[in-house]
Amino acid sequence: MKKCVLAYSGGLDTSVILGWLIEQGYEVVAVYVDLGQPCEDREATLQKARDCGAVKALLVDAREELCRDFAFPTLQWQARYEGTYLLGTSIARPLISKVCVEICHAEGATVFAHGATGKGNDQCRFQLAAEALDPAIELLAPWRIAAFRDRFPGRKELIEFCAEKSIPVKASKEKPYSSDENCLHTSYEAGLLEELDTDGYALVDFGMSVSPQEAPDTPETIRLEFEAGVPVRLDGKALPPHEMVLALNEIGGRNGIGRIDILENRLVGMKSRGVYEAPGMTLLYEAHRLIEQLTLDRDLVHLRDRLSPEVAESVYYGFWYCAKMDALLAFIREAQQPVTGAVELALYKGNMLVRSRESTTSLYDAAIASMEGGGSYDQTDAEGFLRILGLPLRVQGTVRPRR
Repeated sequence: MKKCVLAYSGGLDTSVILGWLIEQGYEVVAVYVDLGQPCEDREATLQKARDCGAVKALLVDAREELCRDFAFPTLQWQARYEGTYLLGTSIARPLISKVCVEICHAEGATVFAHGATGKGNDQCRFQLAAEALDPAIELLAPWRIAAFRDRFPGRKELIEFCAEKSIPVKASKEKPYSSDENCLHTSYEAGLLEELDTDGYALVDFGMSVSPQEAPDTPETIRLEFEAGVPVRLDGKALPPHEMVLALNEIGGRNGIGRIDILENRLVGMKSRGVYEAPGMTLLYEAHRLIEQLTLDRDLVHLRDRLSPEVAESVYYGFWYCAKMDALLAFIREAQQPVTGAVELALYKGNMLVRSRESTTSLYDAAIASMEGGGSYDQTDAEGFLRILGLPLRVQGTVRPRR
């Protein structure tokens, strides 16, 4: 018998896949990677896997690693896929693969299975990460196998299989959408959200945030402190990465921060609609940007901003473990060294309003920038500066006069 590690959530798809793998003759080690999924009974999920025939059911707590080693470097890049999406699901998948590959090694398994469909991005993220970490491991994606799809063409057949095998699942009727969550964000897609005349904000029962309309009528002020581009203190209290994200989720959520509704371009070529909420990470992105404005010079920030879409694409597509990302992560660690300081934000009905910012490494000099007289900047110097800057334009204007 081949031994297989299954990335297991306990939901309908992975519950069916667990039973199907056993039918195919695999010894299955079910692995639940704890990324801060809310409202889930971890022990009940593991026991369910054991009851369904898994030879082992393991829980790996990766919440701190997710925030520290994946989310925060992406934050330092200010990486947003297609300018909007903060990559909450994309960031998590290479970490799940890393954990499952490590379990494969520990358990002597040669196969890594997952429940991602053949239409989505997650199949790319799982497989590209696993193959980069250990090319010898076999990737098994049942939804890409015709025989599996023929047997389970829809949810009805999945539910019937679970009933036949006495596998307990919550799914008993069609939901208007599906969701995926971790401590960074919650995503909602499919079902009624595939219809573009559906109001996603009205349809979705958001789990992390209230709507801006329902947020308090008075602003709430917070103070965030960064060291070398990493958030370290909230309102004067030092917090490790995971606790920082959780605290900001609560604060941002109650103030209506961090909801988006987008049409995005999947790597496999189709457009898909997603509704997302990420209150804590949305706050961190804004606070981080404000500290950078104080502490990084123009050319470095502009270079980072030109590369940021490249980083977002790499994360979204699943290329976390590759030479390009290794180099880009090394670059951002060095670039972020001066990004130390504090910012106060007033949160009001979905808005983030800067109240103050400070830094011991600030490059801002009020005397130089002031429109009043004084300071070390001599406006007379601008005459020669502009003569040199404009030289190519004057030559071109003489040789090729414009209409």
